Amino acid sequence: MDLVVVGLGYVGLPLAREAWRAGLTVGGLDRDPAVVSGLTAGRSHVDDVPDADVAAMAGTGFRASADPEVLRTAQTIVICVPTPLAPEGGPDLAAVCGAARDVAGRLTPGTLVVLESTTYPGTTEEVVRPILEESGLAAGRDFHLAFSPERIDPGNPLYGVANTPKIVGGCTPTCAAAAEAFYGKFVERITLAKGTREAEMAKLLENTYRHVNIALVNEMSVLCHELGVDLWDAISCAATKPFGFQSFFPGPGVGGHCIPIDPNYLAYKVRTIGYSFRFVELAQEINTGMPRYVVHRAQQLLNNRGMPLRGARVLLLGVTYKADIADERESPARRVAERLARQGARLSYHDPYVESWQVGESRLTCEDDLRGALETADLTILLTDHRAYTDELLTGSARFLFDTRGRTSGRPRTNAELL
Repeated sequence: MDLVVVGLGYVGLPLAREAWRAGLTVGGLDRDPAVVSGLTAGRSHVDDVPDADVAAMAGTGFRASADPEVLRTAQTIVICVPTPLAPEGGPDLAAVCGAARDVAGRLTPGTLVVLESTTYPGTTEEVVRPILEESGLAAGRDFHLAFSPERIDPGNPLYGVANTPKIVGGCTPTCAAAAEAFYGKFVERITLAKGTREAEMAKLLENTYRHVNIALVNEMSVLCHELGVDLWDAISCAATKPFGFQSFFPGPGVGGHCIPIDPNYLAYKVRTIGYSFRFVELAQEINTGMPRYVVHRAQQLLNNRGMPLRGARVLLLGVTYKADIADERESPARRVAERLARQGARLSYHDPYVESWQVGESRLTCEDDLRGALETADLTILLTDHRAYTDELLTGSARFLFDTRGRTSGRPRTNAELL
């Protein structure tokens, strides 16, 4: 195999597909039997990789396996396993360590091993390298080791693996050159970092930048509501400046694997050297508090119409973490729903990408007749602005709408309220 990808999820499968498109012989290792059986049958579980591509890959040599022996003949191994937070809030590197052990037991001289899983600076050298060197081979001498942060943006129609610049940091210059040569076969532009730590930090910097700026506009949305200012209009005006400003938008919270998770890795690493990362901690406090604020506003809106939240029929529109994908990871919609349920709201939902949705012990009703549900709900809360939720549908059919995504901003609203 030219390449074996460890972890065939939202990062690993698009990577495998792009390498396959470039003519490389590609295999994959995943511990989830359902993922392996689905890919073997030509079914994709990732939004950005259609079934047709998986079927074509399987028909021309791609093999997904749950057996680590698939690693033994790989020239390049790329680790794309999840890096969630542990219960105490620190990094959980169990999957990374497990993947590294699988590789170490089958590592051969000359192999290139790349970690793409997002983590804190030092992981490649301090955690992965010692495990791999239990094989008796030395990084930089017997095999190549590098870190290259994933930059997958699920649902992005413009940027994918091939045309998103790739950062590469090697344990040695030779390792970096090997990784650069590998990615150069199917990625248009490669940027070499000084080392693995700089490449690891680059990924955390990208997502911390977004995390902090989203927190800024989320806090401004709370203040602008109290001041009677339309923040969406203010952002639109500010965006006319051709320099020095980038638009960020408020919402019901942050979701996905990156924004709610990655900055905590950086905060964790900073704490190990005796400092606190106050920007990250404050941003986390603001962003995780937005579901609570959404529920507070929903209660106010119903009270203003002479109706308590308890017993009110509340329809939630969109429960994935971002528009037009099926990914529910860390979606703020779940935290909103949990709070509404605790206060006695009668909940239902609609999402064109989610057939069933459970909150706590309860499976919520999925509304098949969306227009009818909008007309009868006491309050509809737009949490994810899928394209299916058109302006005409929202403003023409909703009995009363709480728009947390600014879809109705700049339009006459008689039955809608902005975040």
